[in-house]
Amino acid sequence: MTDSWATFGADLHLEPVGTGLRSGLMEALREAVRSGRLTPGTRLPSSRALAADLGIARNTVADAYAELVAEGWLTARQGSGTRVAQRSAPRRADPVATRTRPARRRTGHSLKPGSPDVSSFPRTAWLRAARKALTAAPDEAFDYGDPRGRAELRTVLAEYLARARGVYADPERIVICSGFVHGLTLLGTVLRQRRVRDIAVESYGLDLHRDLLTGAGLATPRLALDPLGSRTGELAAMRGTEAVLLTPAHQFPTGVPLHPDRRTAAVDWARSTGGLILEDDYDGEFRYDRQPVGALQGLDPERVVHLGTASKSLAPGLRLGWMVLPRGLVAEVVAAKGKADWMTGTVEQLTLAEFIASGAYDRHVRSMRLRYRRRRDQLVAALAERAPGVEVSGIAAGLHAVLELPPGTERSVIQAAAFQGLALEGLANYRHPDAPAGRDALVIGYGSPSESAWAGALDALCRVLP
Repeated sequence: MTDSWATFGADLHLEPVGTGLRSGLMEALREAVRSGRLTPGTRLPSSRALAADLGIARNTVADAYAELVAEGWLTARQGSGTRVAQRSAPRRADPVATRTRPARRRTGHSLKPGSPDVSSFPRTAWLRAARKALTAAPDEAFDYGDPRGRAELRTVLAEYLARARGVYADPERIVICSGFVHGLTLLGTVLRQRRVRDIAVESYGLDLHRDLLTGAGLATPRLALDPLGSRTGELAAMRGTEAVLLTPAHQFPTGVPLHPDRRTAAVDWARSTGGLILEDDYDGEFRYDRQPVGALQGLDPERVVHLGTASKSLAPGLRLGWMVLPRGLVAEVVAAKGKADWMTGTVEQLTLAEFIASGAYDRHVRSMRLRYRRRRDQLVAALAERAPGVEVSGIAAGLHAVLELPPGTERSVIQAAAFQGLALEGLANYRHPDAPAGRDALVIGYGSPSESAWAGALDALCRVLP
């Protein structure tokens, strides 16, 4: 008998449009039982948790559960929750008719890094901000506009980044883009036009970022990494390197912050050589054990490009990011953006501007910081109890942690997890092609599961660890 619950929305792809929320939910549950995705005895999430996951009223879920109990699909007992009822097996079909290809194993949980808990997106507050922003928006806001982005958003971002991240952010030096990848693509184009040949990248990082830079015609030599962060003092010896991509607040994926001496060394290198630092500040707002580390850009706004997004703080689906540029780079980036995609969506920009200005953004970040810290603490506690030989690191900030594994076990643990329906990624997946083989470890994204799926994902992880 199954006791756990796999992520509800991911299994059913529920879209009850046109049928009513309650009837649509009921039919999705019936179909899940018929198809065997929900087996007899499976415990369903509470009406409160499922309502939060699906973004609907709790009463809608409670009414759907009650009707399905009355129909015999579900059972509900005090103290035992709501479960799938025991049902007679359907008549076995003709053997010839059932000769189909084996179904692919479904992934019940994912702890891959890179995503926040999108089920916690603040829909009500966002809708309130959208209504207010659209009501106040002038007609010209819906015409072709400034490729730098709406002035309303650039103005509130300048104030917010100065206050929260220590960024020197004049609104005239901010360019709105569709996330970090879009910003990096534009910068790669501009650097190549400036005849830059090499941009150094950290020994561990996303291959997507390296591929984008390579696609722009830039070589990506690796910058060595150790427990103090990237060895920025070695930049001076990297002949031909005129730019570097860093994650100084919380190195991805190892999780170490760049040591103050190495922050200074990076800026000194840029000043002395005319080099450029691209600062990926992907999750700088989520720090748990002390005040957030300030942005590197504050040390020299003319030598550092600060890149940030709403992808981790709100949701990747918004496709909203920003670049705070050195003054001499603004015109070139704007020209590159204008050739490819003149402007980013106006409605989303105006809504984010209002969301920040009203204080809703700060409140949401504070709320999520508490939630992610609680998950981090639960992860550490579970490992101490059930896998005491596994060391965890990189947990002072962000939405992921690194779990050290015995040598030679990374691949086998990932395969064992996949067999049990748990998606994981190993540290080796992020290693630069020219970097020597390193330690075996998992990169665990504890931010991505929904609240109702988190406990099951954590339990599944502990079961596969050595």
